Amino acid sequence: MPERSFFINGMQFPLCARCTGILAGYLVGVLLFVLKIFVPIELCLCFGLVMLGDWYMQYIDVLPSTNIRRFITGILCGIGYLQILIKIFYMVAKMV
Repeated sequence: MPERSFFINGMQFPLCARCTGILAGYLVGVLLFVLKIFVPIELCLCFGLVMLGDWYMQYIDVLPSTNIRRFITGILCGIGYLQILIKIFYMVAKMV
């Protein structure tokens, strides 16, 4: 939907603002990994819940979401998700 996407030079970005944020969060998560910065698992879960809460409030028409808020909550969720995957990878690698 055009109202949920960013536009660059008049061209609609192929992803919605939230998905764009998730991909940006993955990039930030990789950067954190390279810098050996690990986010606690509880905070990672909270990051995901923040995005879920934003989506749910928009879904039930309590609070309309904006592209900036979608993007920011997507970044948080992307960071949290990637950090959880890294933690799982390390746990599996220790078992082998």
